[in-house]
Amino acid sequence: MELQDMIGELSKLGCETDQEEIAERLYSEGQMGDLVKCLKKIRCDLVDEMHQSQRKVDKIDLIIRKAEKEAVERIGG
Repeated sequence: MELQDMIGELSKLGCETDQEEIAERLYSEGQMGDLVKCLKKIRCDLVDEMHQSQRKVDKIDLIIRKAEKEAVERIGG
């Protein structure tokens, strides 16, 4: 797959439409250095989203553990 095609599919990866449009413009203008910076920023944003999701999963896990512990206490007590 060509780089241009890959850039055109950034929104399928969860990127904002404006980020994809900026990347497409930078590519079409031949501003490859700025394109790489733009892509790295997009990656950083996605990693931040991943970390936020992980924190949510961690909190759900905590709630599950507490509920399981309380369930055992209620059965045993």
